[in-house]
Amino acid sequence: MNASSAGEPTGEPTVDQILARYKEAVGGRKAWKALHSRVSMGTIDVTSMNLSGTVVMHEKAPNKLLTIIILAGSAFREAFDGKTGWAEDPADGLREETGLELAEAKRQADFYGPFDLRGQYSKVAFVGREKIGERENYVVEGSLPEGSQPDRLYFDVDTGLLARLVTQHHGPEGVSQLQEDFSDYREIDGLKLPFTISQNSTESAFTIKISQVRHNVALGDSEFSKPAVQ
Repeated sequence: MNASSAGEPTGEPTVDQILARYKEAVGGRKAWKALHSRVSMGTIDVTSMNLSGTVVMHEKAPNKLLTIIILAGSAFREAFDGKTGWAEDPADGLREETGLELAEAKRQADFYGPFDLRGQYSKVAFVGREKIGERENYVVEGSLPEGSQPDRLYFDVDTGLLARLVTQHHGPEGVSQLQEDFSDYREIDGLKLPFTISQNSTESAFTIKISQVRHNVALGDSEFSKPAVQ
């Protein structure tokens, strides 16, 4: 396949066209900007440990996120309050995130993420097509400002929606390759959101299934803040 002078393979869409279609596929800027918060509830199945539990996610524009997972009676919390990222779990206790882990948390907390992809990456490039199952996807590579391994984003050719993200996950145990698959998109308040999210890494594998989503819920800033040390 020959490349055009613009760096895109001949006959294929440009990165800007792929991202523009994605923005429209998830509902468009107007629908997203009408919302300022989201509360999602569902279940989590950790296949690598044969465990199941519940998950709650609180999101507040522009960049606050709190995720609470309950597994086997234990709580796992992770949050970004707009500046500080923190996590709390039975193994590592309460800790503050720094470096690449903090940068990762900041990207995840972007409430309007589908519209900020170019700002999250220092460079984006179309790198070809790839099938996930029987479905064809456009593959876009995003170079991160901090210089770690680029992300790979897979956009469904037919729907324009994000089907997969391959990235690096940074945590107290180090760095691992992470693959997230997004499916069962449903329309909620004019938005298209994935109700099934499957994650696979060298450390674990789990699937989140969302059962309820509510928008424009009043969420206080304090719930995203790092708890005081007792």
